[in-house]
Amino acid sequence: MSAAAQSLYPPAGTRAFWLGFAAYVVPTFPIAYVWHLVVFAPAYHALAMYRDDVIIPFGLLSMLIQGAAFSWIYPRAFADRGPWLRNGLRYGLALAAVSWSFTTMAVAAKNVMTSVPAYLLLETGFTVVQFAIVGPLIALSYRRRHPRRAGD
Repeated sequence: MSAAAQSLYPPAGTRAFWLGFAAYVVPTFPIAYVWHLVVFAPAYHALAMYRDDVIIPFGLLSMLIQGAAFSWIYPRAFADRGPWLRNGLRYGLALAAVSWSFTTMAVAAKNVMTSVPAYLLLETGFTVVQFAIVGPLIALSYRRRHPRRAGD
């Protein structure tokens, strides 16, 4: 296999990639569903910017694409730079900043809504909660497991 083809595969292995993928998708879907469609549903409805009949499969597809991308990026950008939890929190912060720029700021800039500050507050809160959870989980999925030596 060529070096270019090998770079498409996760360096830590396929298992770690799929664990990282799951570490993003599994918590993100329920967090997003509960945040947007249950707990803060009245606040989002009051913004008058979303459809009444949200298309949940589109949201899930978006999360699947993000999960693949974020899991693929982690070992290339953050792995082996210290303790997994610190890496995960740093990765979560980096992902939150990128995500916030296109899921919060860009939407606030171009969509009609009743309150830009309320939207910014809601989505910033969601982004912080989401990536405070998934950043460390993705890092954990790539953590190298060292076999125990006799006497350890």
